[in-house]
This record gives sequence, C-alpha cells and structure tokens, in this order.
Amino acid sequence: MNVRFRLRLRLTGVALATGLSLLACSGTDGRQDTTATSPPVASPTTAPRPSSPPAPAPAPSGEPSTAPAGPSSPAPGAPSTAAPAPGGGGPVTGLGRLQPIWPFTTLGQAQAWQREHRAGGHQPWHLDPEQTALSFTRGYLGFTEIDRVTSRSIGATRARVGVGLSGSEDSGSAAVVHLARYGAGRDAPWVVVGTDDTTFTLTRPVYGSVARSPLTVGGRISGVDESIRVQVRQPSSRAPLGTSCCTPAGGSGQPWSASVSFKGAEDAVLTVVAATGGHIAEVERFTVTAVRTG
Repeated sequence: MNVRFRLRLRLTGVALATGLSLLACSGTDGRQDTTATSPPVASPTTAPRPSSPPAPAPAPSGEPSTAPAGPSSPAPGAPSTAAPAPGGGGPVTGLGRLQPIWPFTTLGQAQAWQREHRAGGHQPWHLDPEQTALSFTRGYLGFTEIDRVTSRSIGATRARVGVGLSGSEDSGSAAVVHLARYGAGRDAPWVVVGTDDTTFTLTRPVYGSVARSPLTVGGRISGVDESIRVQVRQPSSRAPLGTSCCTPAGGSGQPWSASVSFKGAEDAVLTVVAATGGHIAEVERFTVTAVRTG
C-alpha cells in the first residue's frame, strides 16, 4: 500500500465520521428539527360575550313589576314600531306592557278622538294629563270628593299626577295616577294606565292578566280601622260590573284580600279599583290595576 492510497483512505474515513455526526444531530428522518425555533401559533381569541342588559328598575304596582321573558310584547291594540304619524309630525307612541285603562282602551278609540279633535277641537282635555287624572277619579271612578291635584311629574310620554281631597291639605294624595300618551303625533291623547302605590297596594290580580269571575283581589295596607271596597269597572258602562264591600283591614303593611264577582265585561281592558276611607271622607285612598278580558 503506497502513501497516496493511505492518504485517500484516511480522508474517506474522516468524511464518513463527519456524516454520521451530522445525522446524530438531526431528526430521525433526517429533517431538521424546527420545534425550538418556529414561532408559536397564536390560539384563537374568544370574542367577549355581550354584557347582560341591566335589570329593570322596580315598577309601581300600577304596572308589571318584572319584564316578561323574551321581547316585550305591545299592549293589545298598541303599535309595536315607531312610524311617522299621518300629518302629525311625531312618532307612534305605544304603551308596551302598560294597559290603557281610561278613557280609551284600544288604539282605534284614541285615533277616532284624534280625527274628531283635528276636525273640530273635540274634547281638548284629553291633551291635559292633570284634567285626565281628575276626570278619571271623579267621573269614571265616582270619587267626587277628590277634586284637586296634589302633585305632578309630567314628561313627553309619561306622567304621574297626584289627586286628593280639598279642605284636608294634610291628608296628601289619595292616589298618584300614572298616565301615558297613546297614539301618534303631537296630539296623542293621555290615558290612565295605573297608580303608583305606597301604603295601599293592589297586587292581585296580576297587572295585565286575563280576568275571570269571581276575581280574587288583594295587596297590602297600612292604616287604622280601614274598610276596603272593591269594584270592577269598564269605560263603556256607567255602573260597576261587580262590587265587594266591605273588607276590614289595618296595621302596618298588612295583607288584605277579597273576592268580587262581575258580569257584562265587553271592553278590552277592565279596571279593578280598591278604595278605603271613613275617617274624614268616604274615599281617602284608592288604588287601581288593569286586567284584560282575553
């Protein structure tokens, strides 16, 4: 073996050793391992869930105290969307969950008055929430001794008007009447939708529920030697459809209950009214709620 052959053999061995060393540093299939050097794949970001709507504020006992499940349904006859009023220059004002108690119980009735008013100024007091509250108390409910406005909070589409007895300024309000605009345009009339109650409440039947005779009524009352009379009324009838008298009550926030039978219901919405008095006047406090005839 000569010197040139030995040198070639040595170079071949060195090349072979180098190749084996490189394979040892590679992956098992001979490809470079890029795990440590490849940028990490970002995980998809979960979109934030929309925040839940705020819980509804507590409502007075003249209207529902909790929102129904799902989208709010309009009251019977109430428009569900805003639309321009024909020549009225304003949006449709619906009542949502509120029930139109008096003087109109359907949107058609309110619109009929608007046409008459636009044509000849018929019964302009429908545009005055204070006059509407007093007319509701004295004319519809028959509580003629209650003849003055004791408080007022009037907005564009909602109003609260306190009514009370004249000559007894210390007695405060007999009730706070809750009203809403019902119709389309700037001349939409005011309608009574309930009362805001404190020391005398009417929580049964449930506001806006379907009523059947006999009707169980009740709530809570604070007072001394109270005597509660209950009536079921509708705007199309002068006389009550049914009356229950008289339920004794008293104490501080004590429950009261009565049953009243009625017949002749024809209007879409009926009024259940409870009144108490006898100390300085026949009616010193009252509360109302609205039920439907189905």
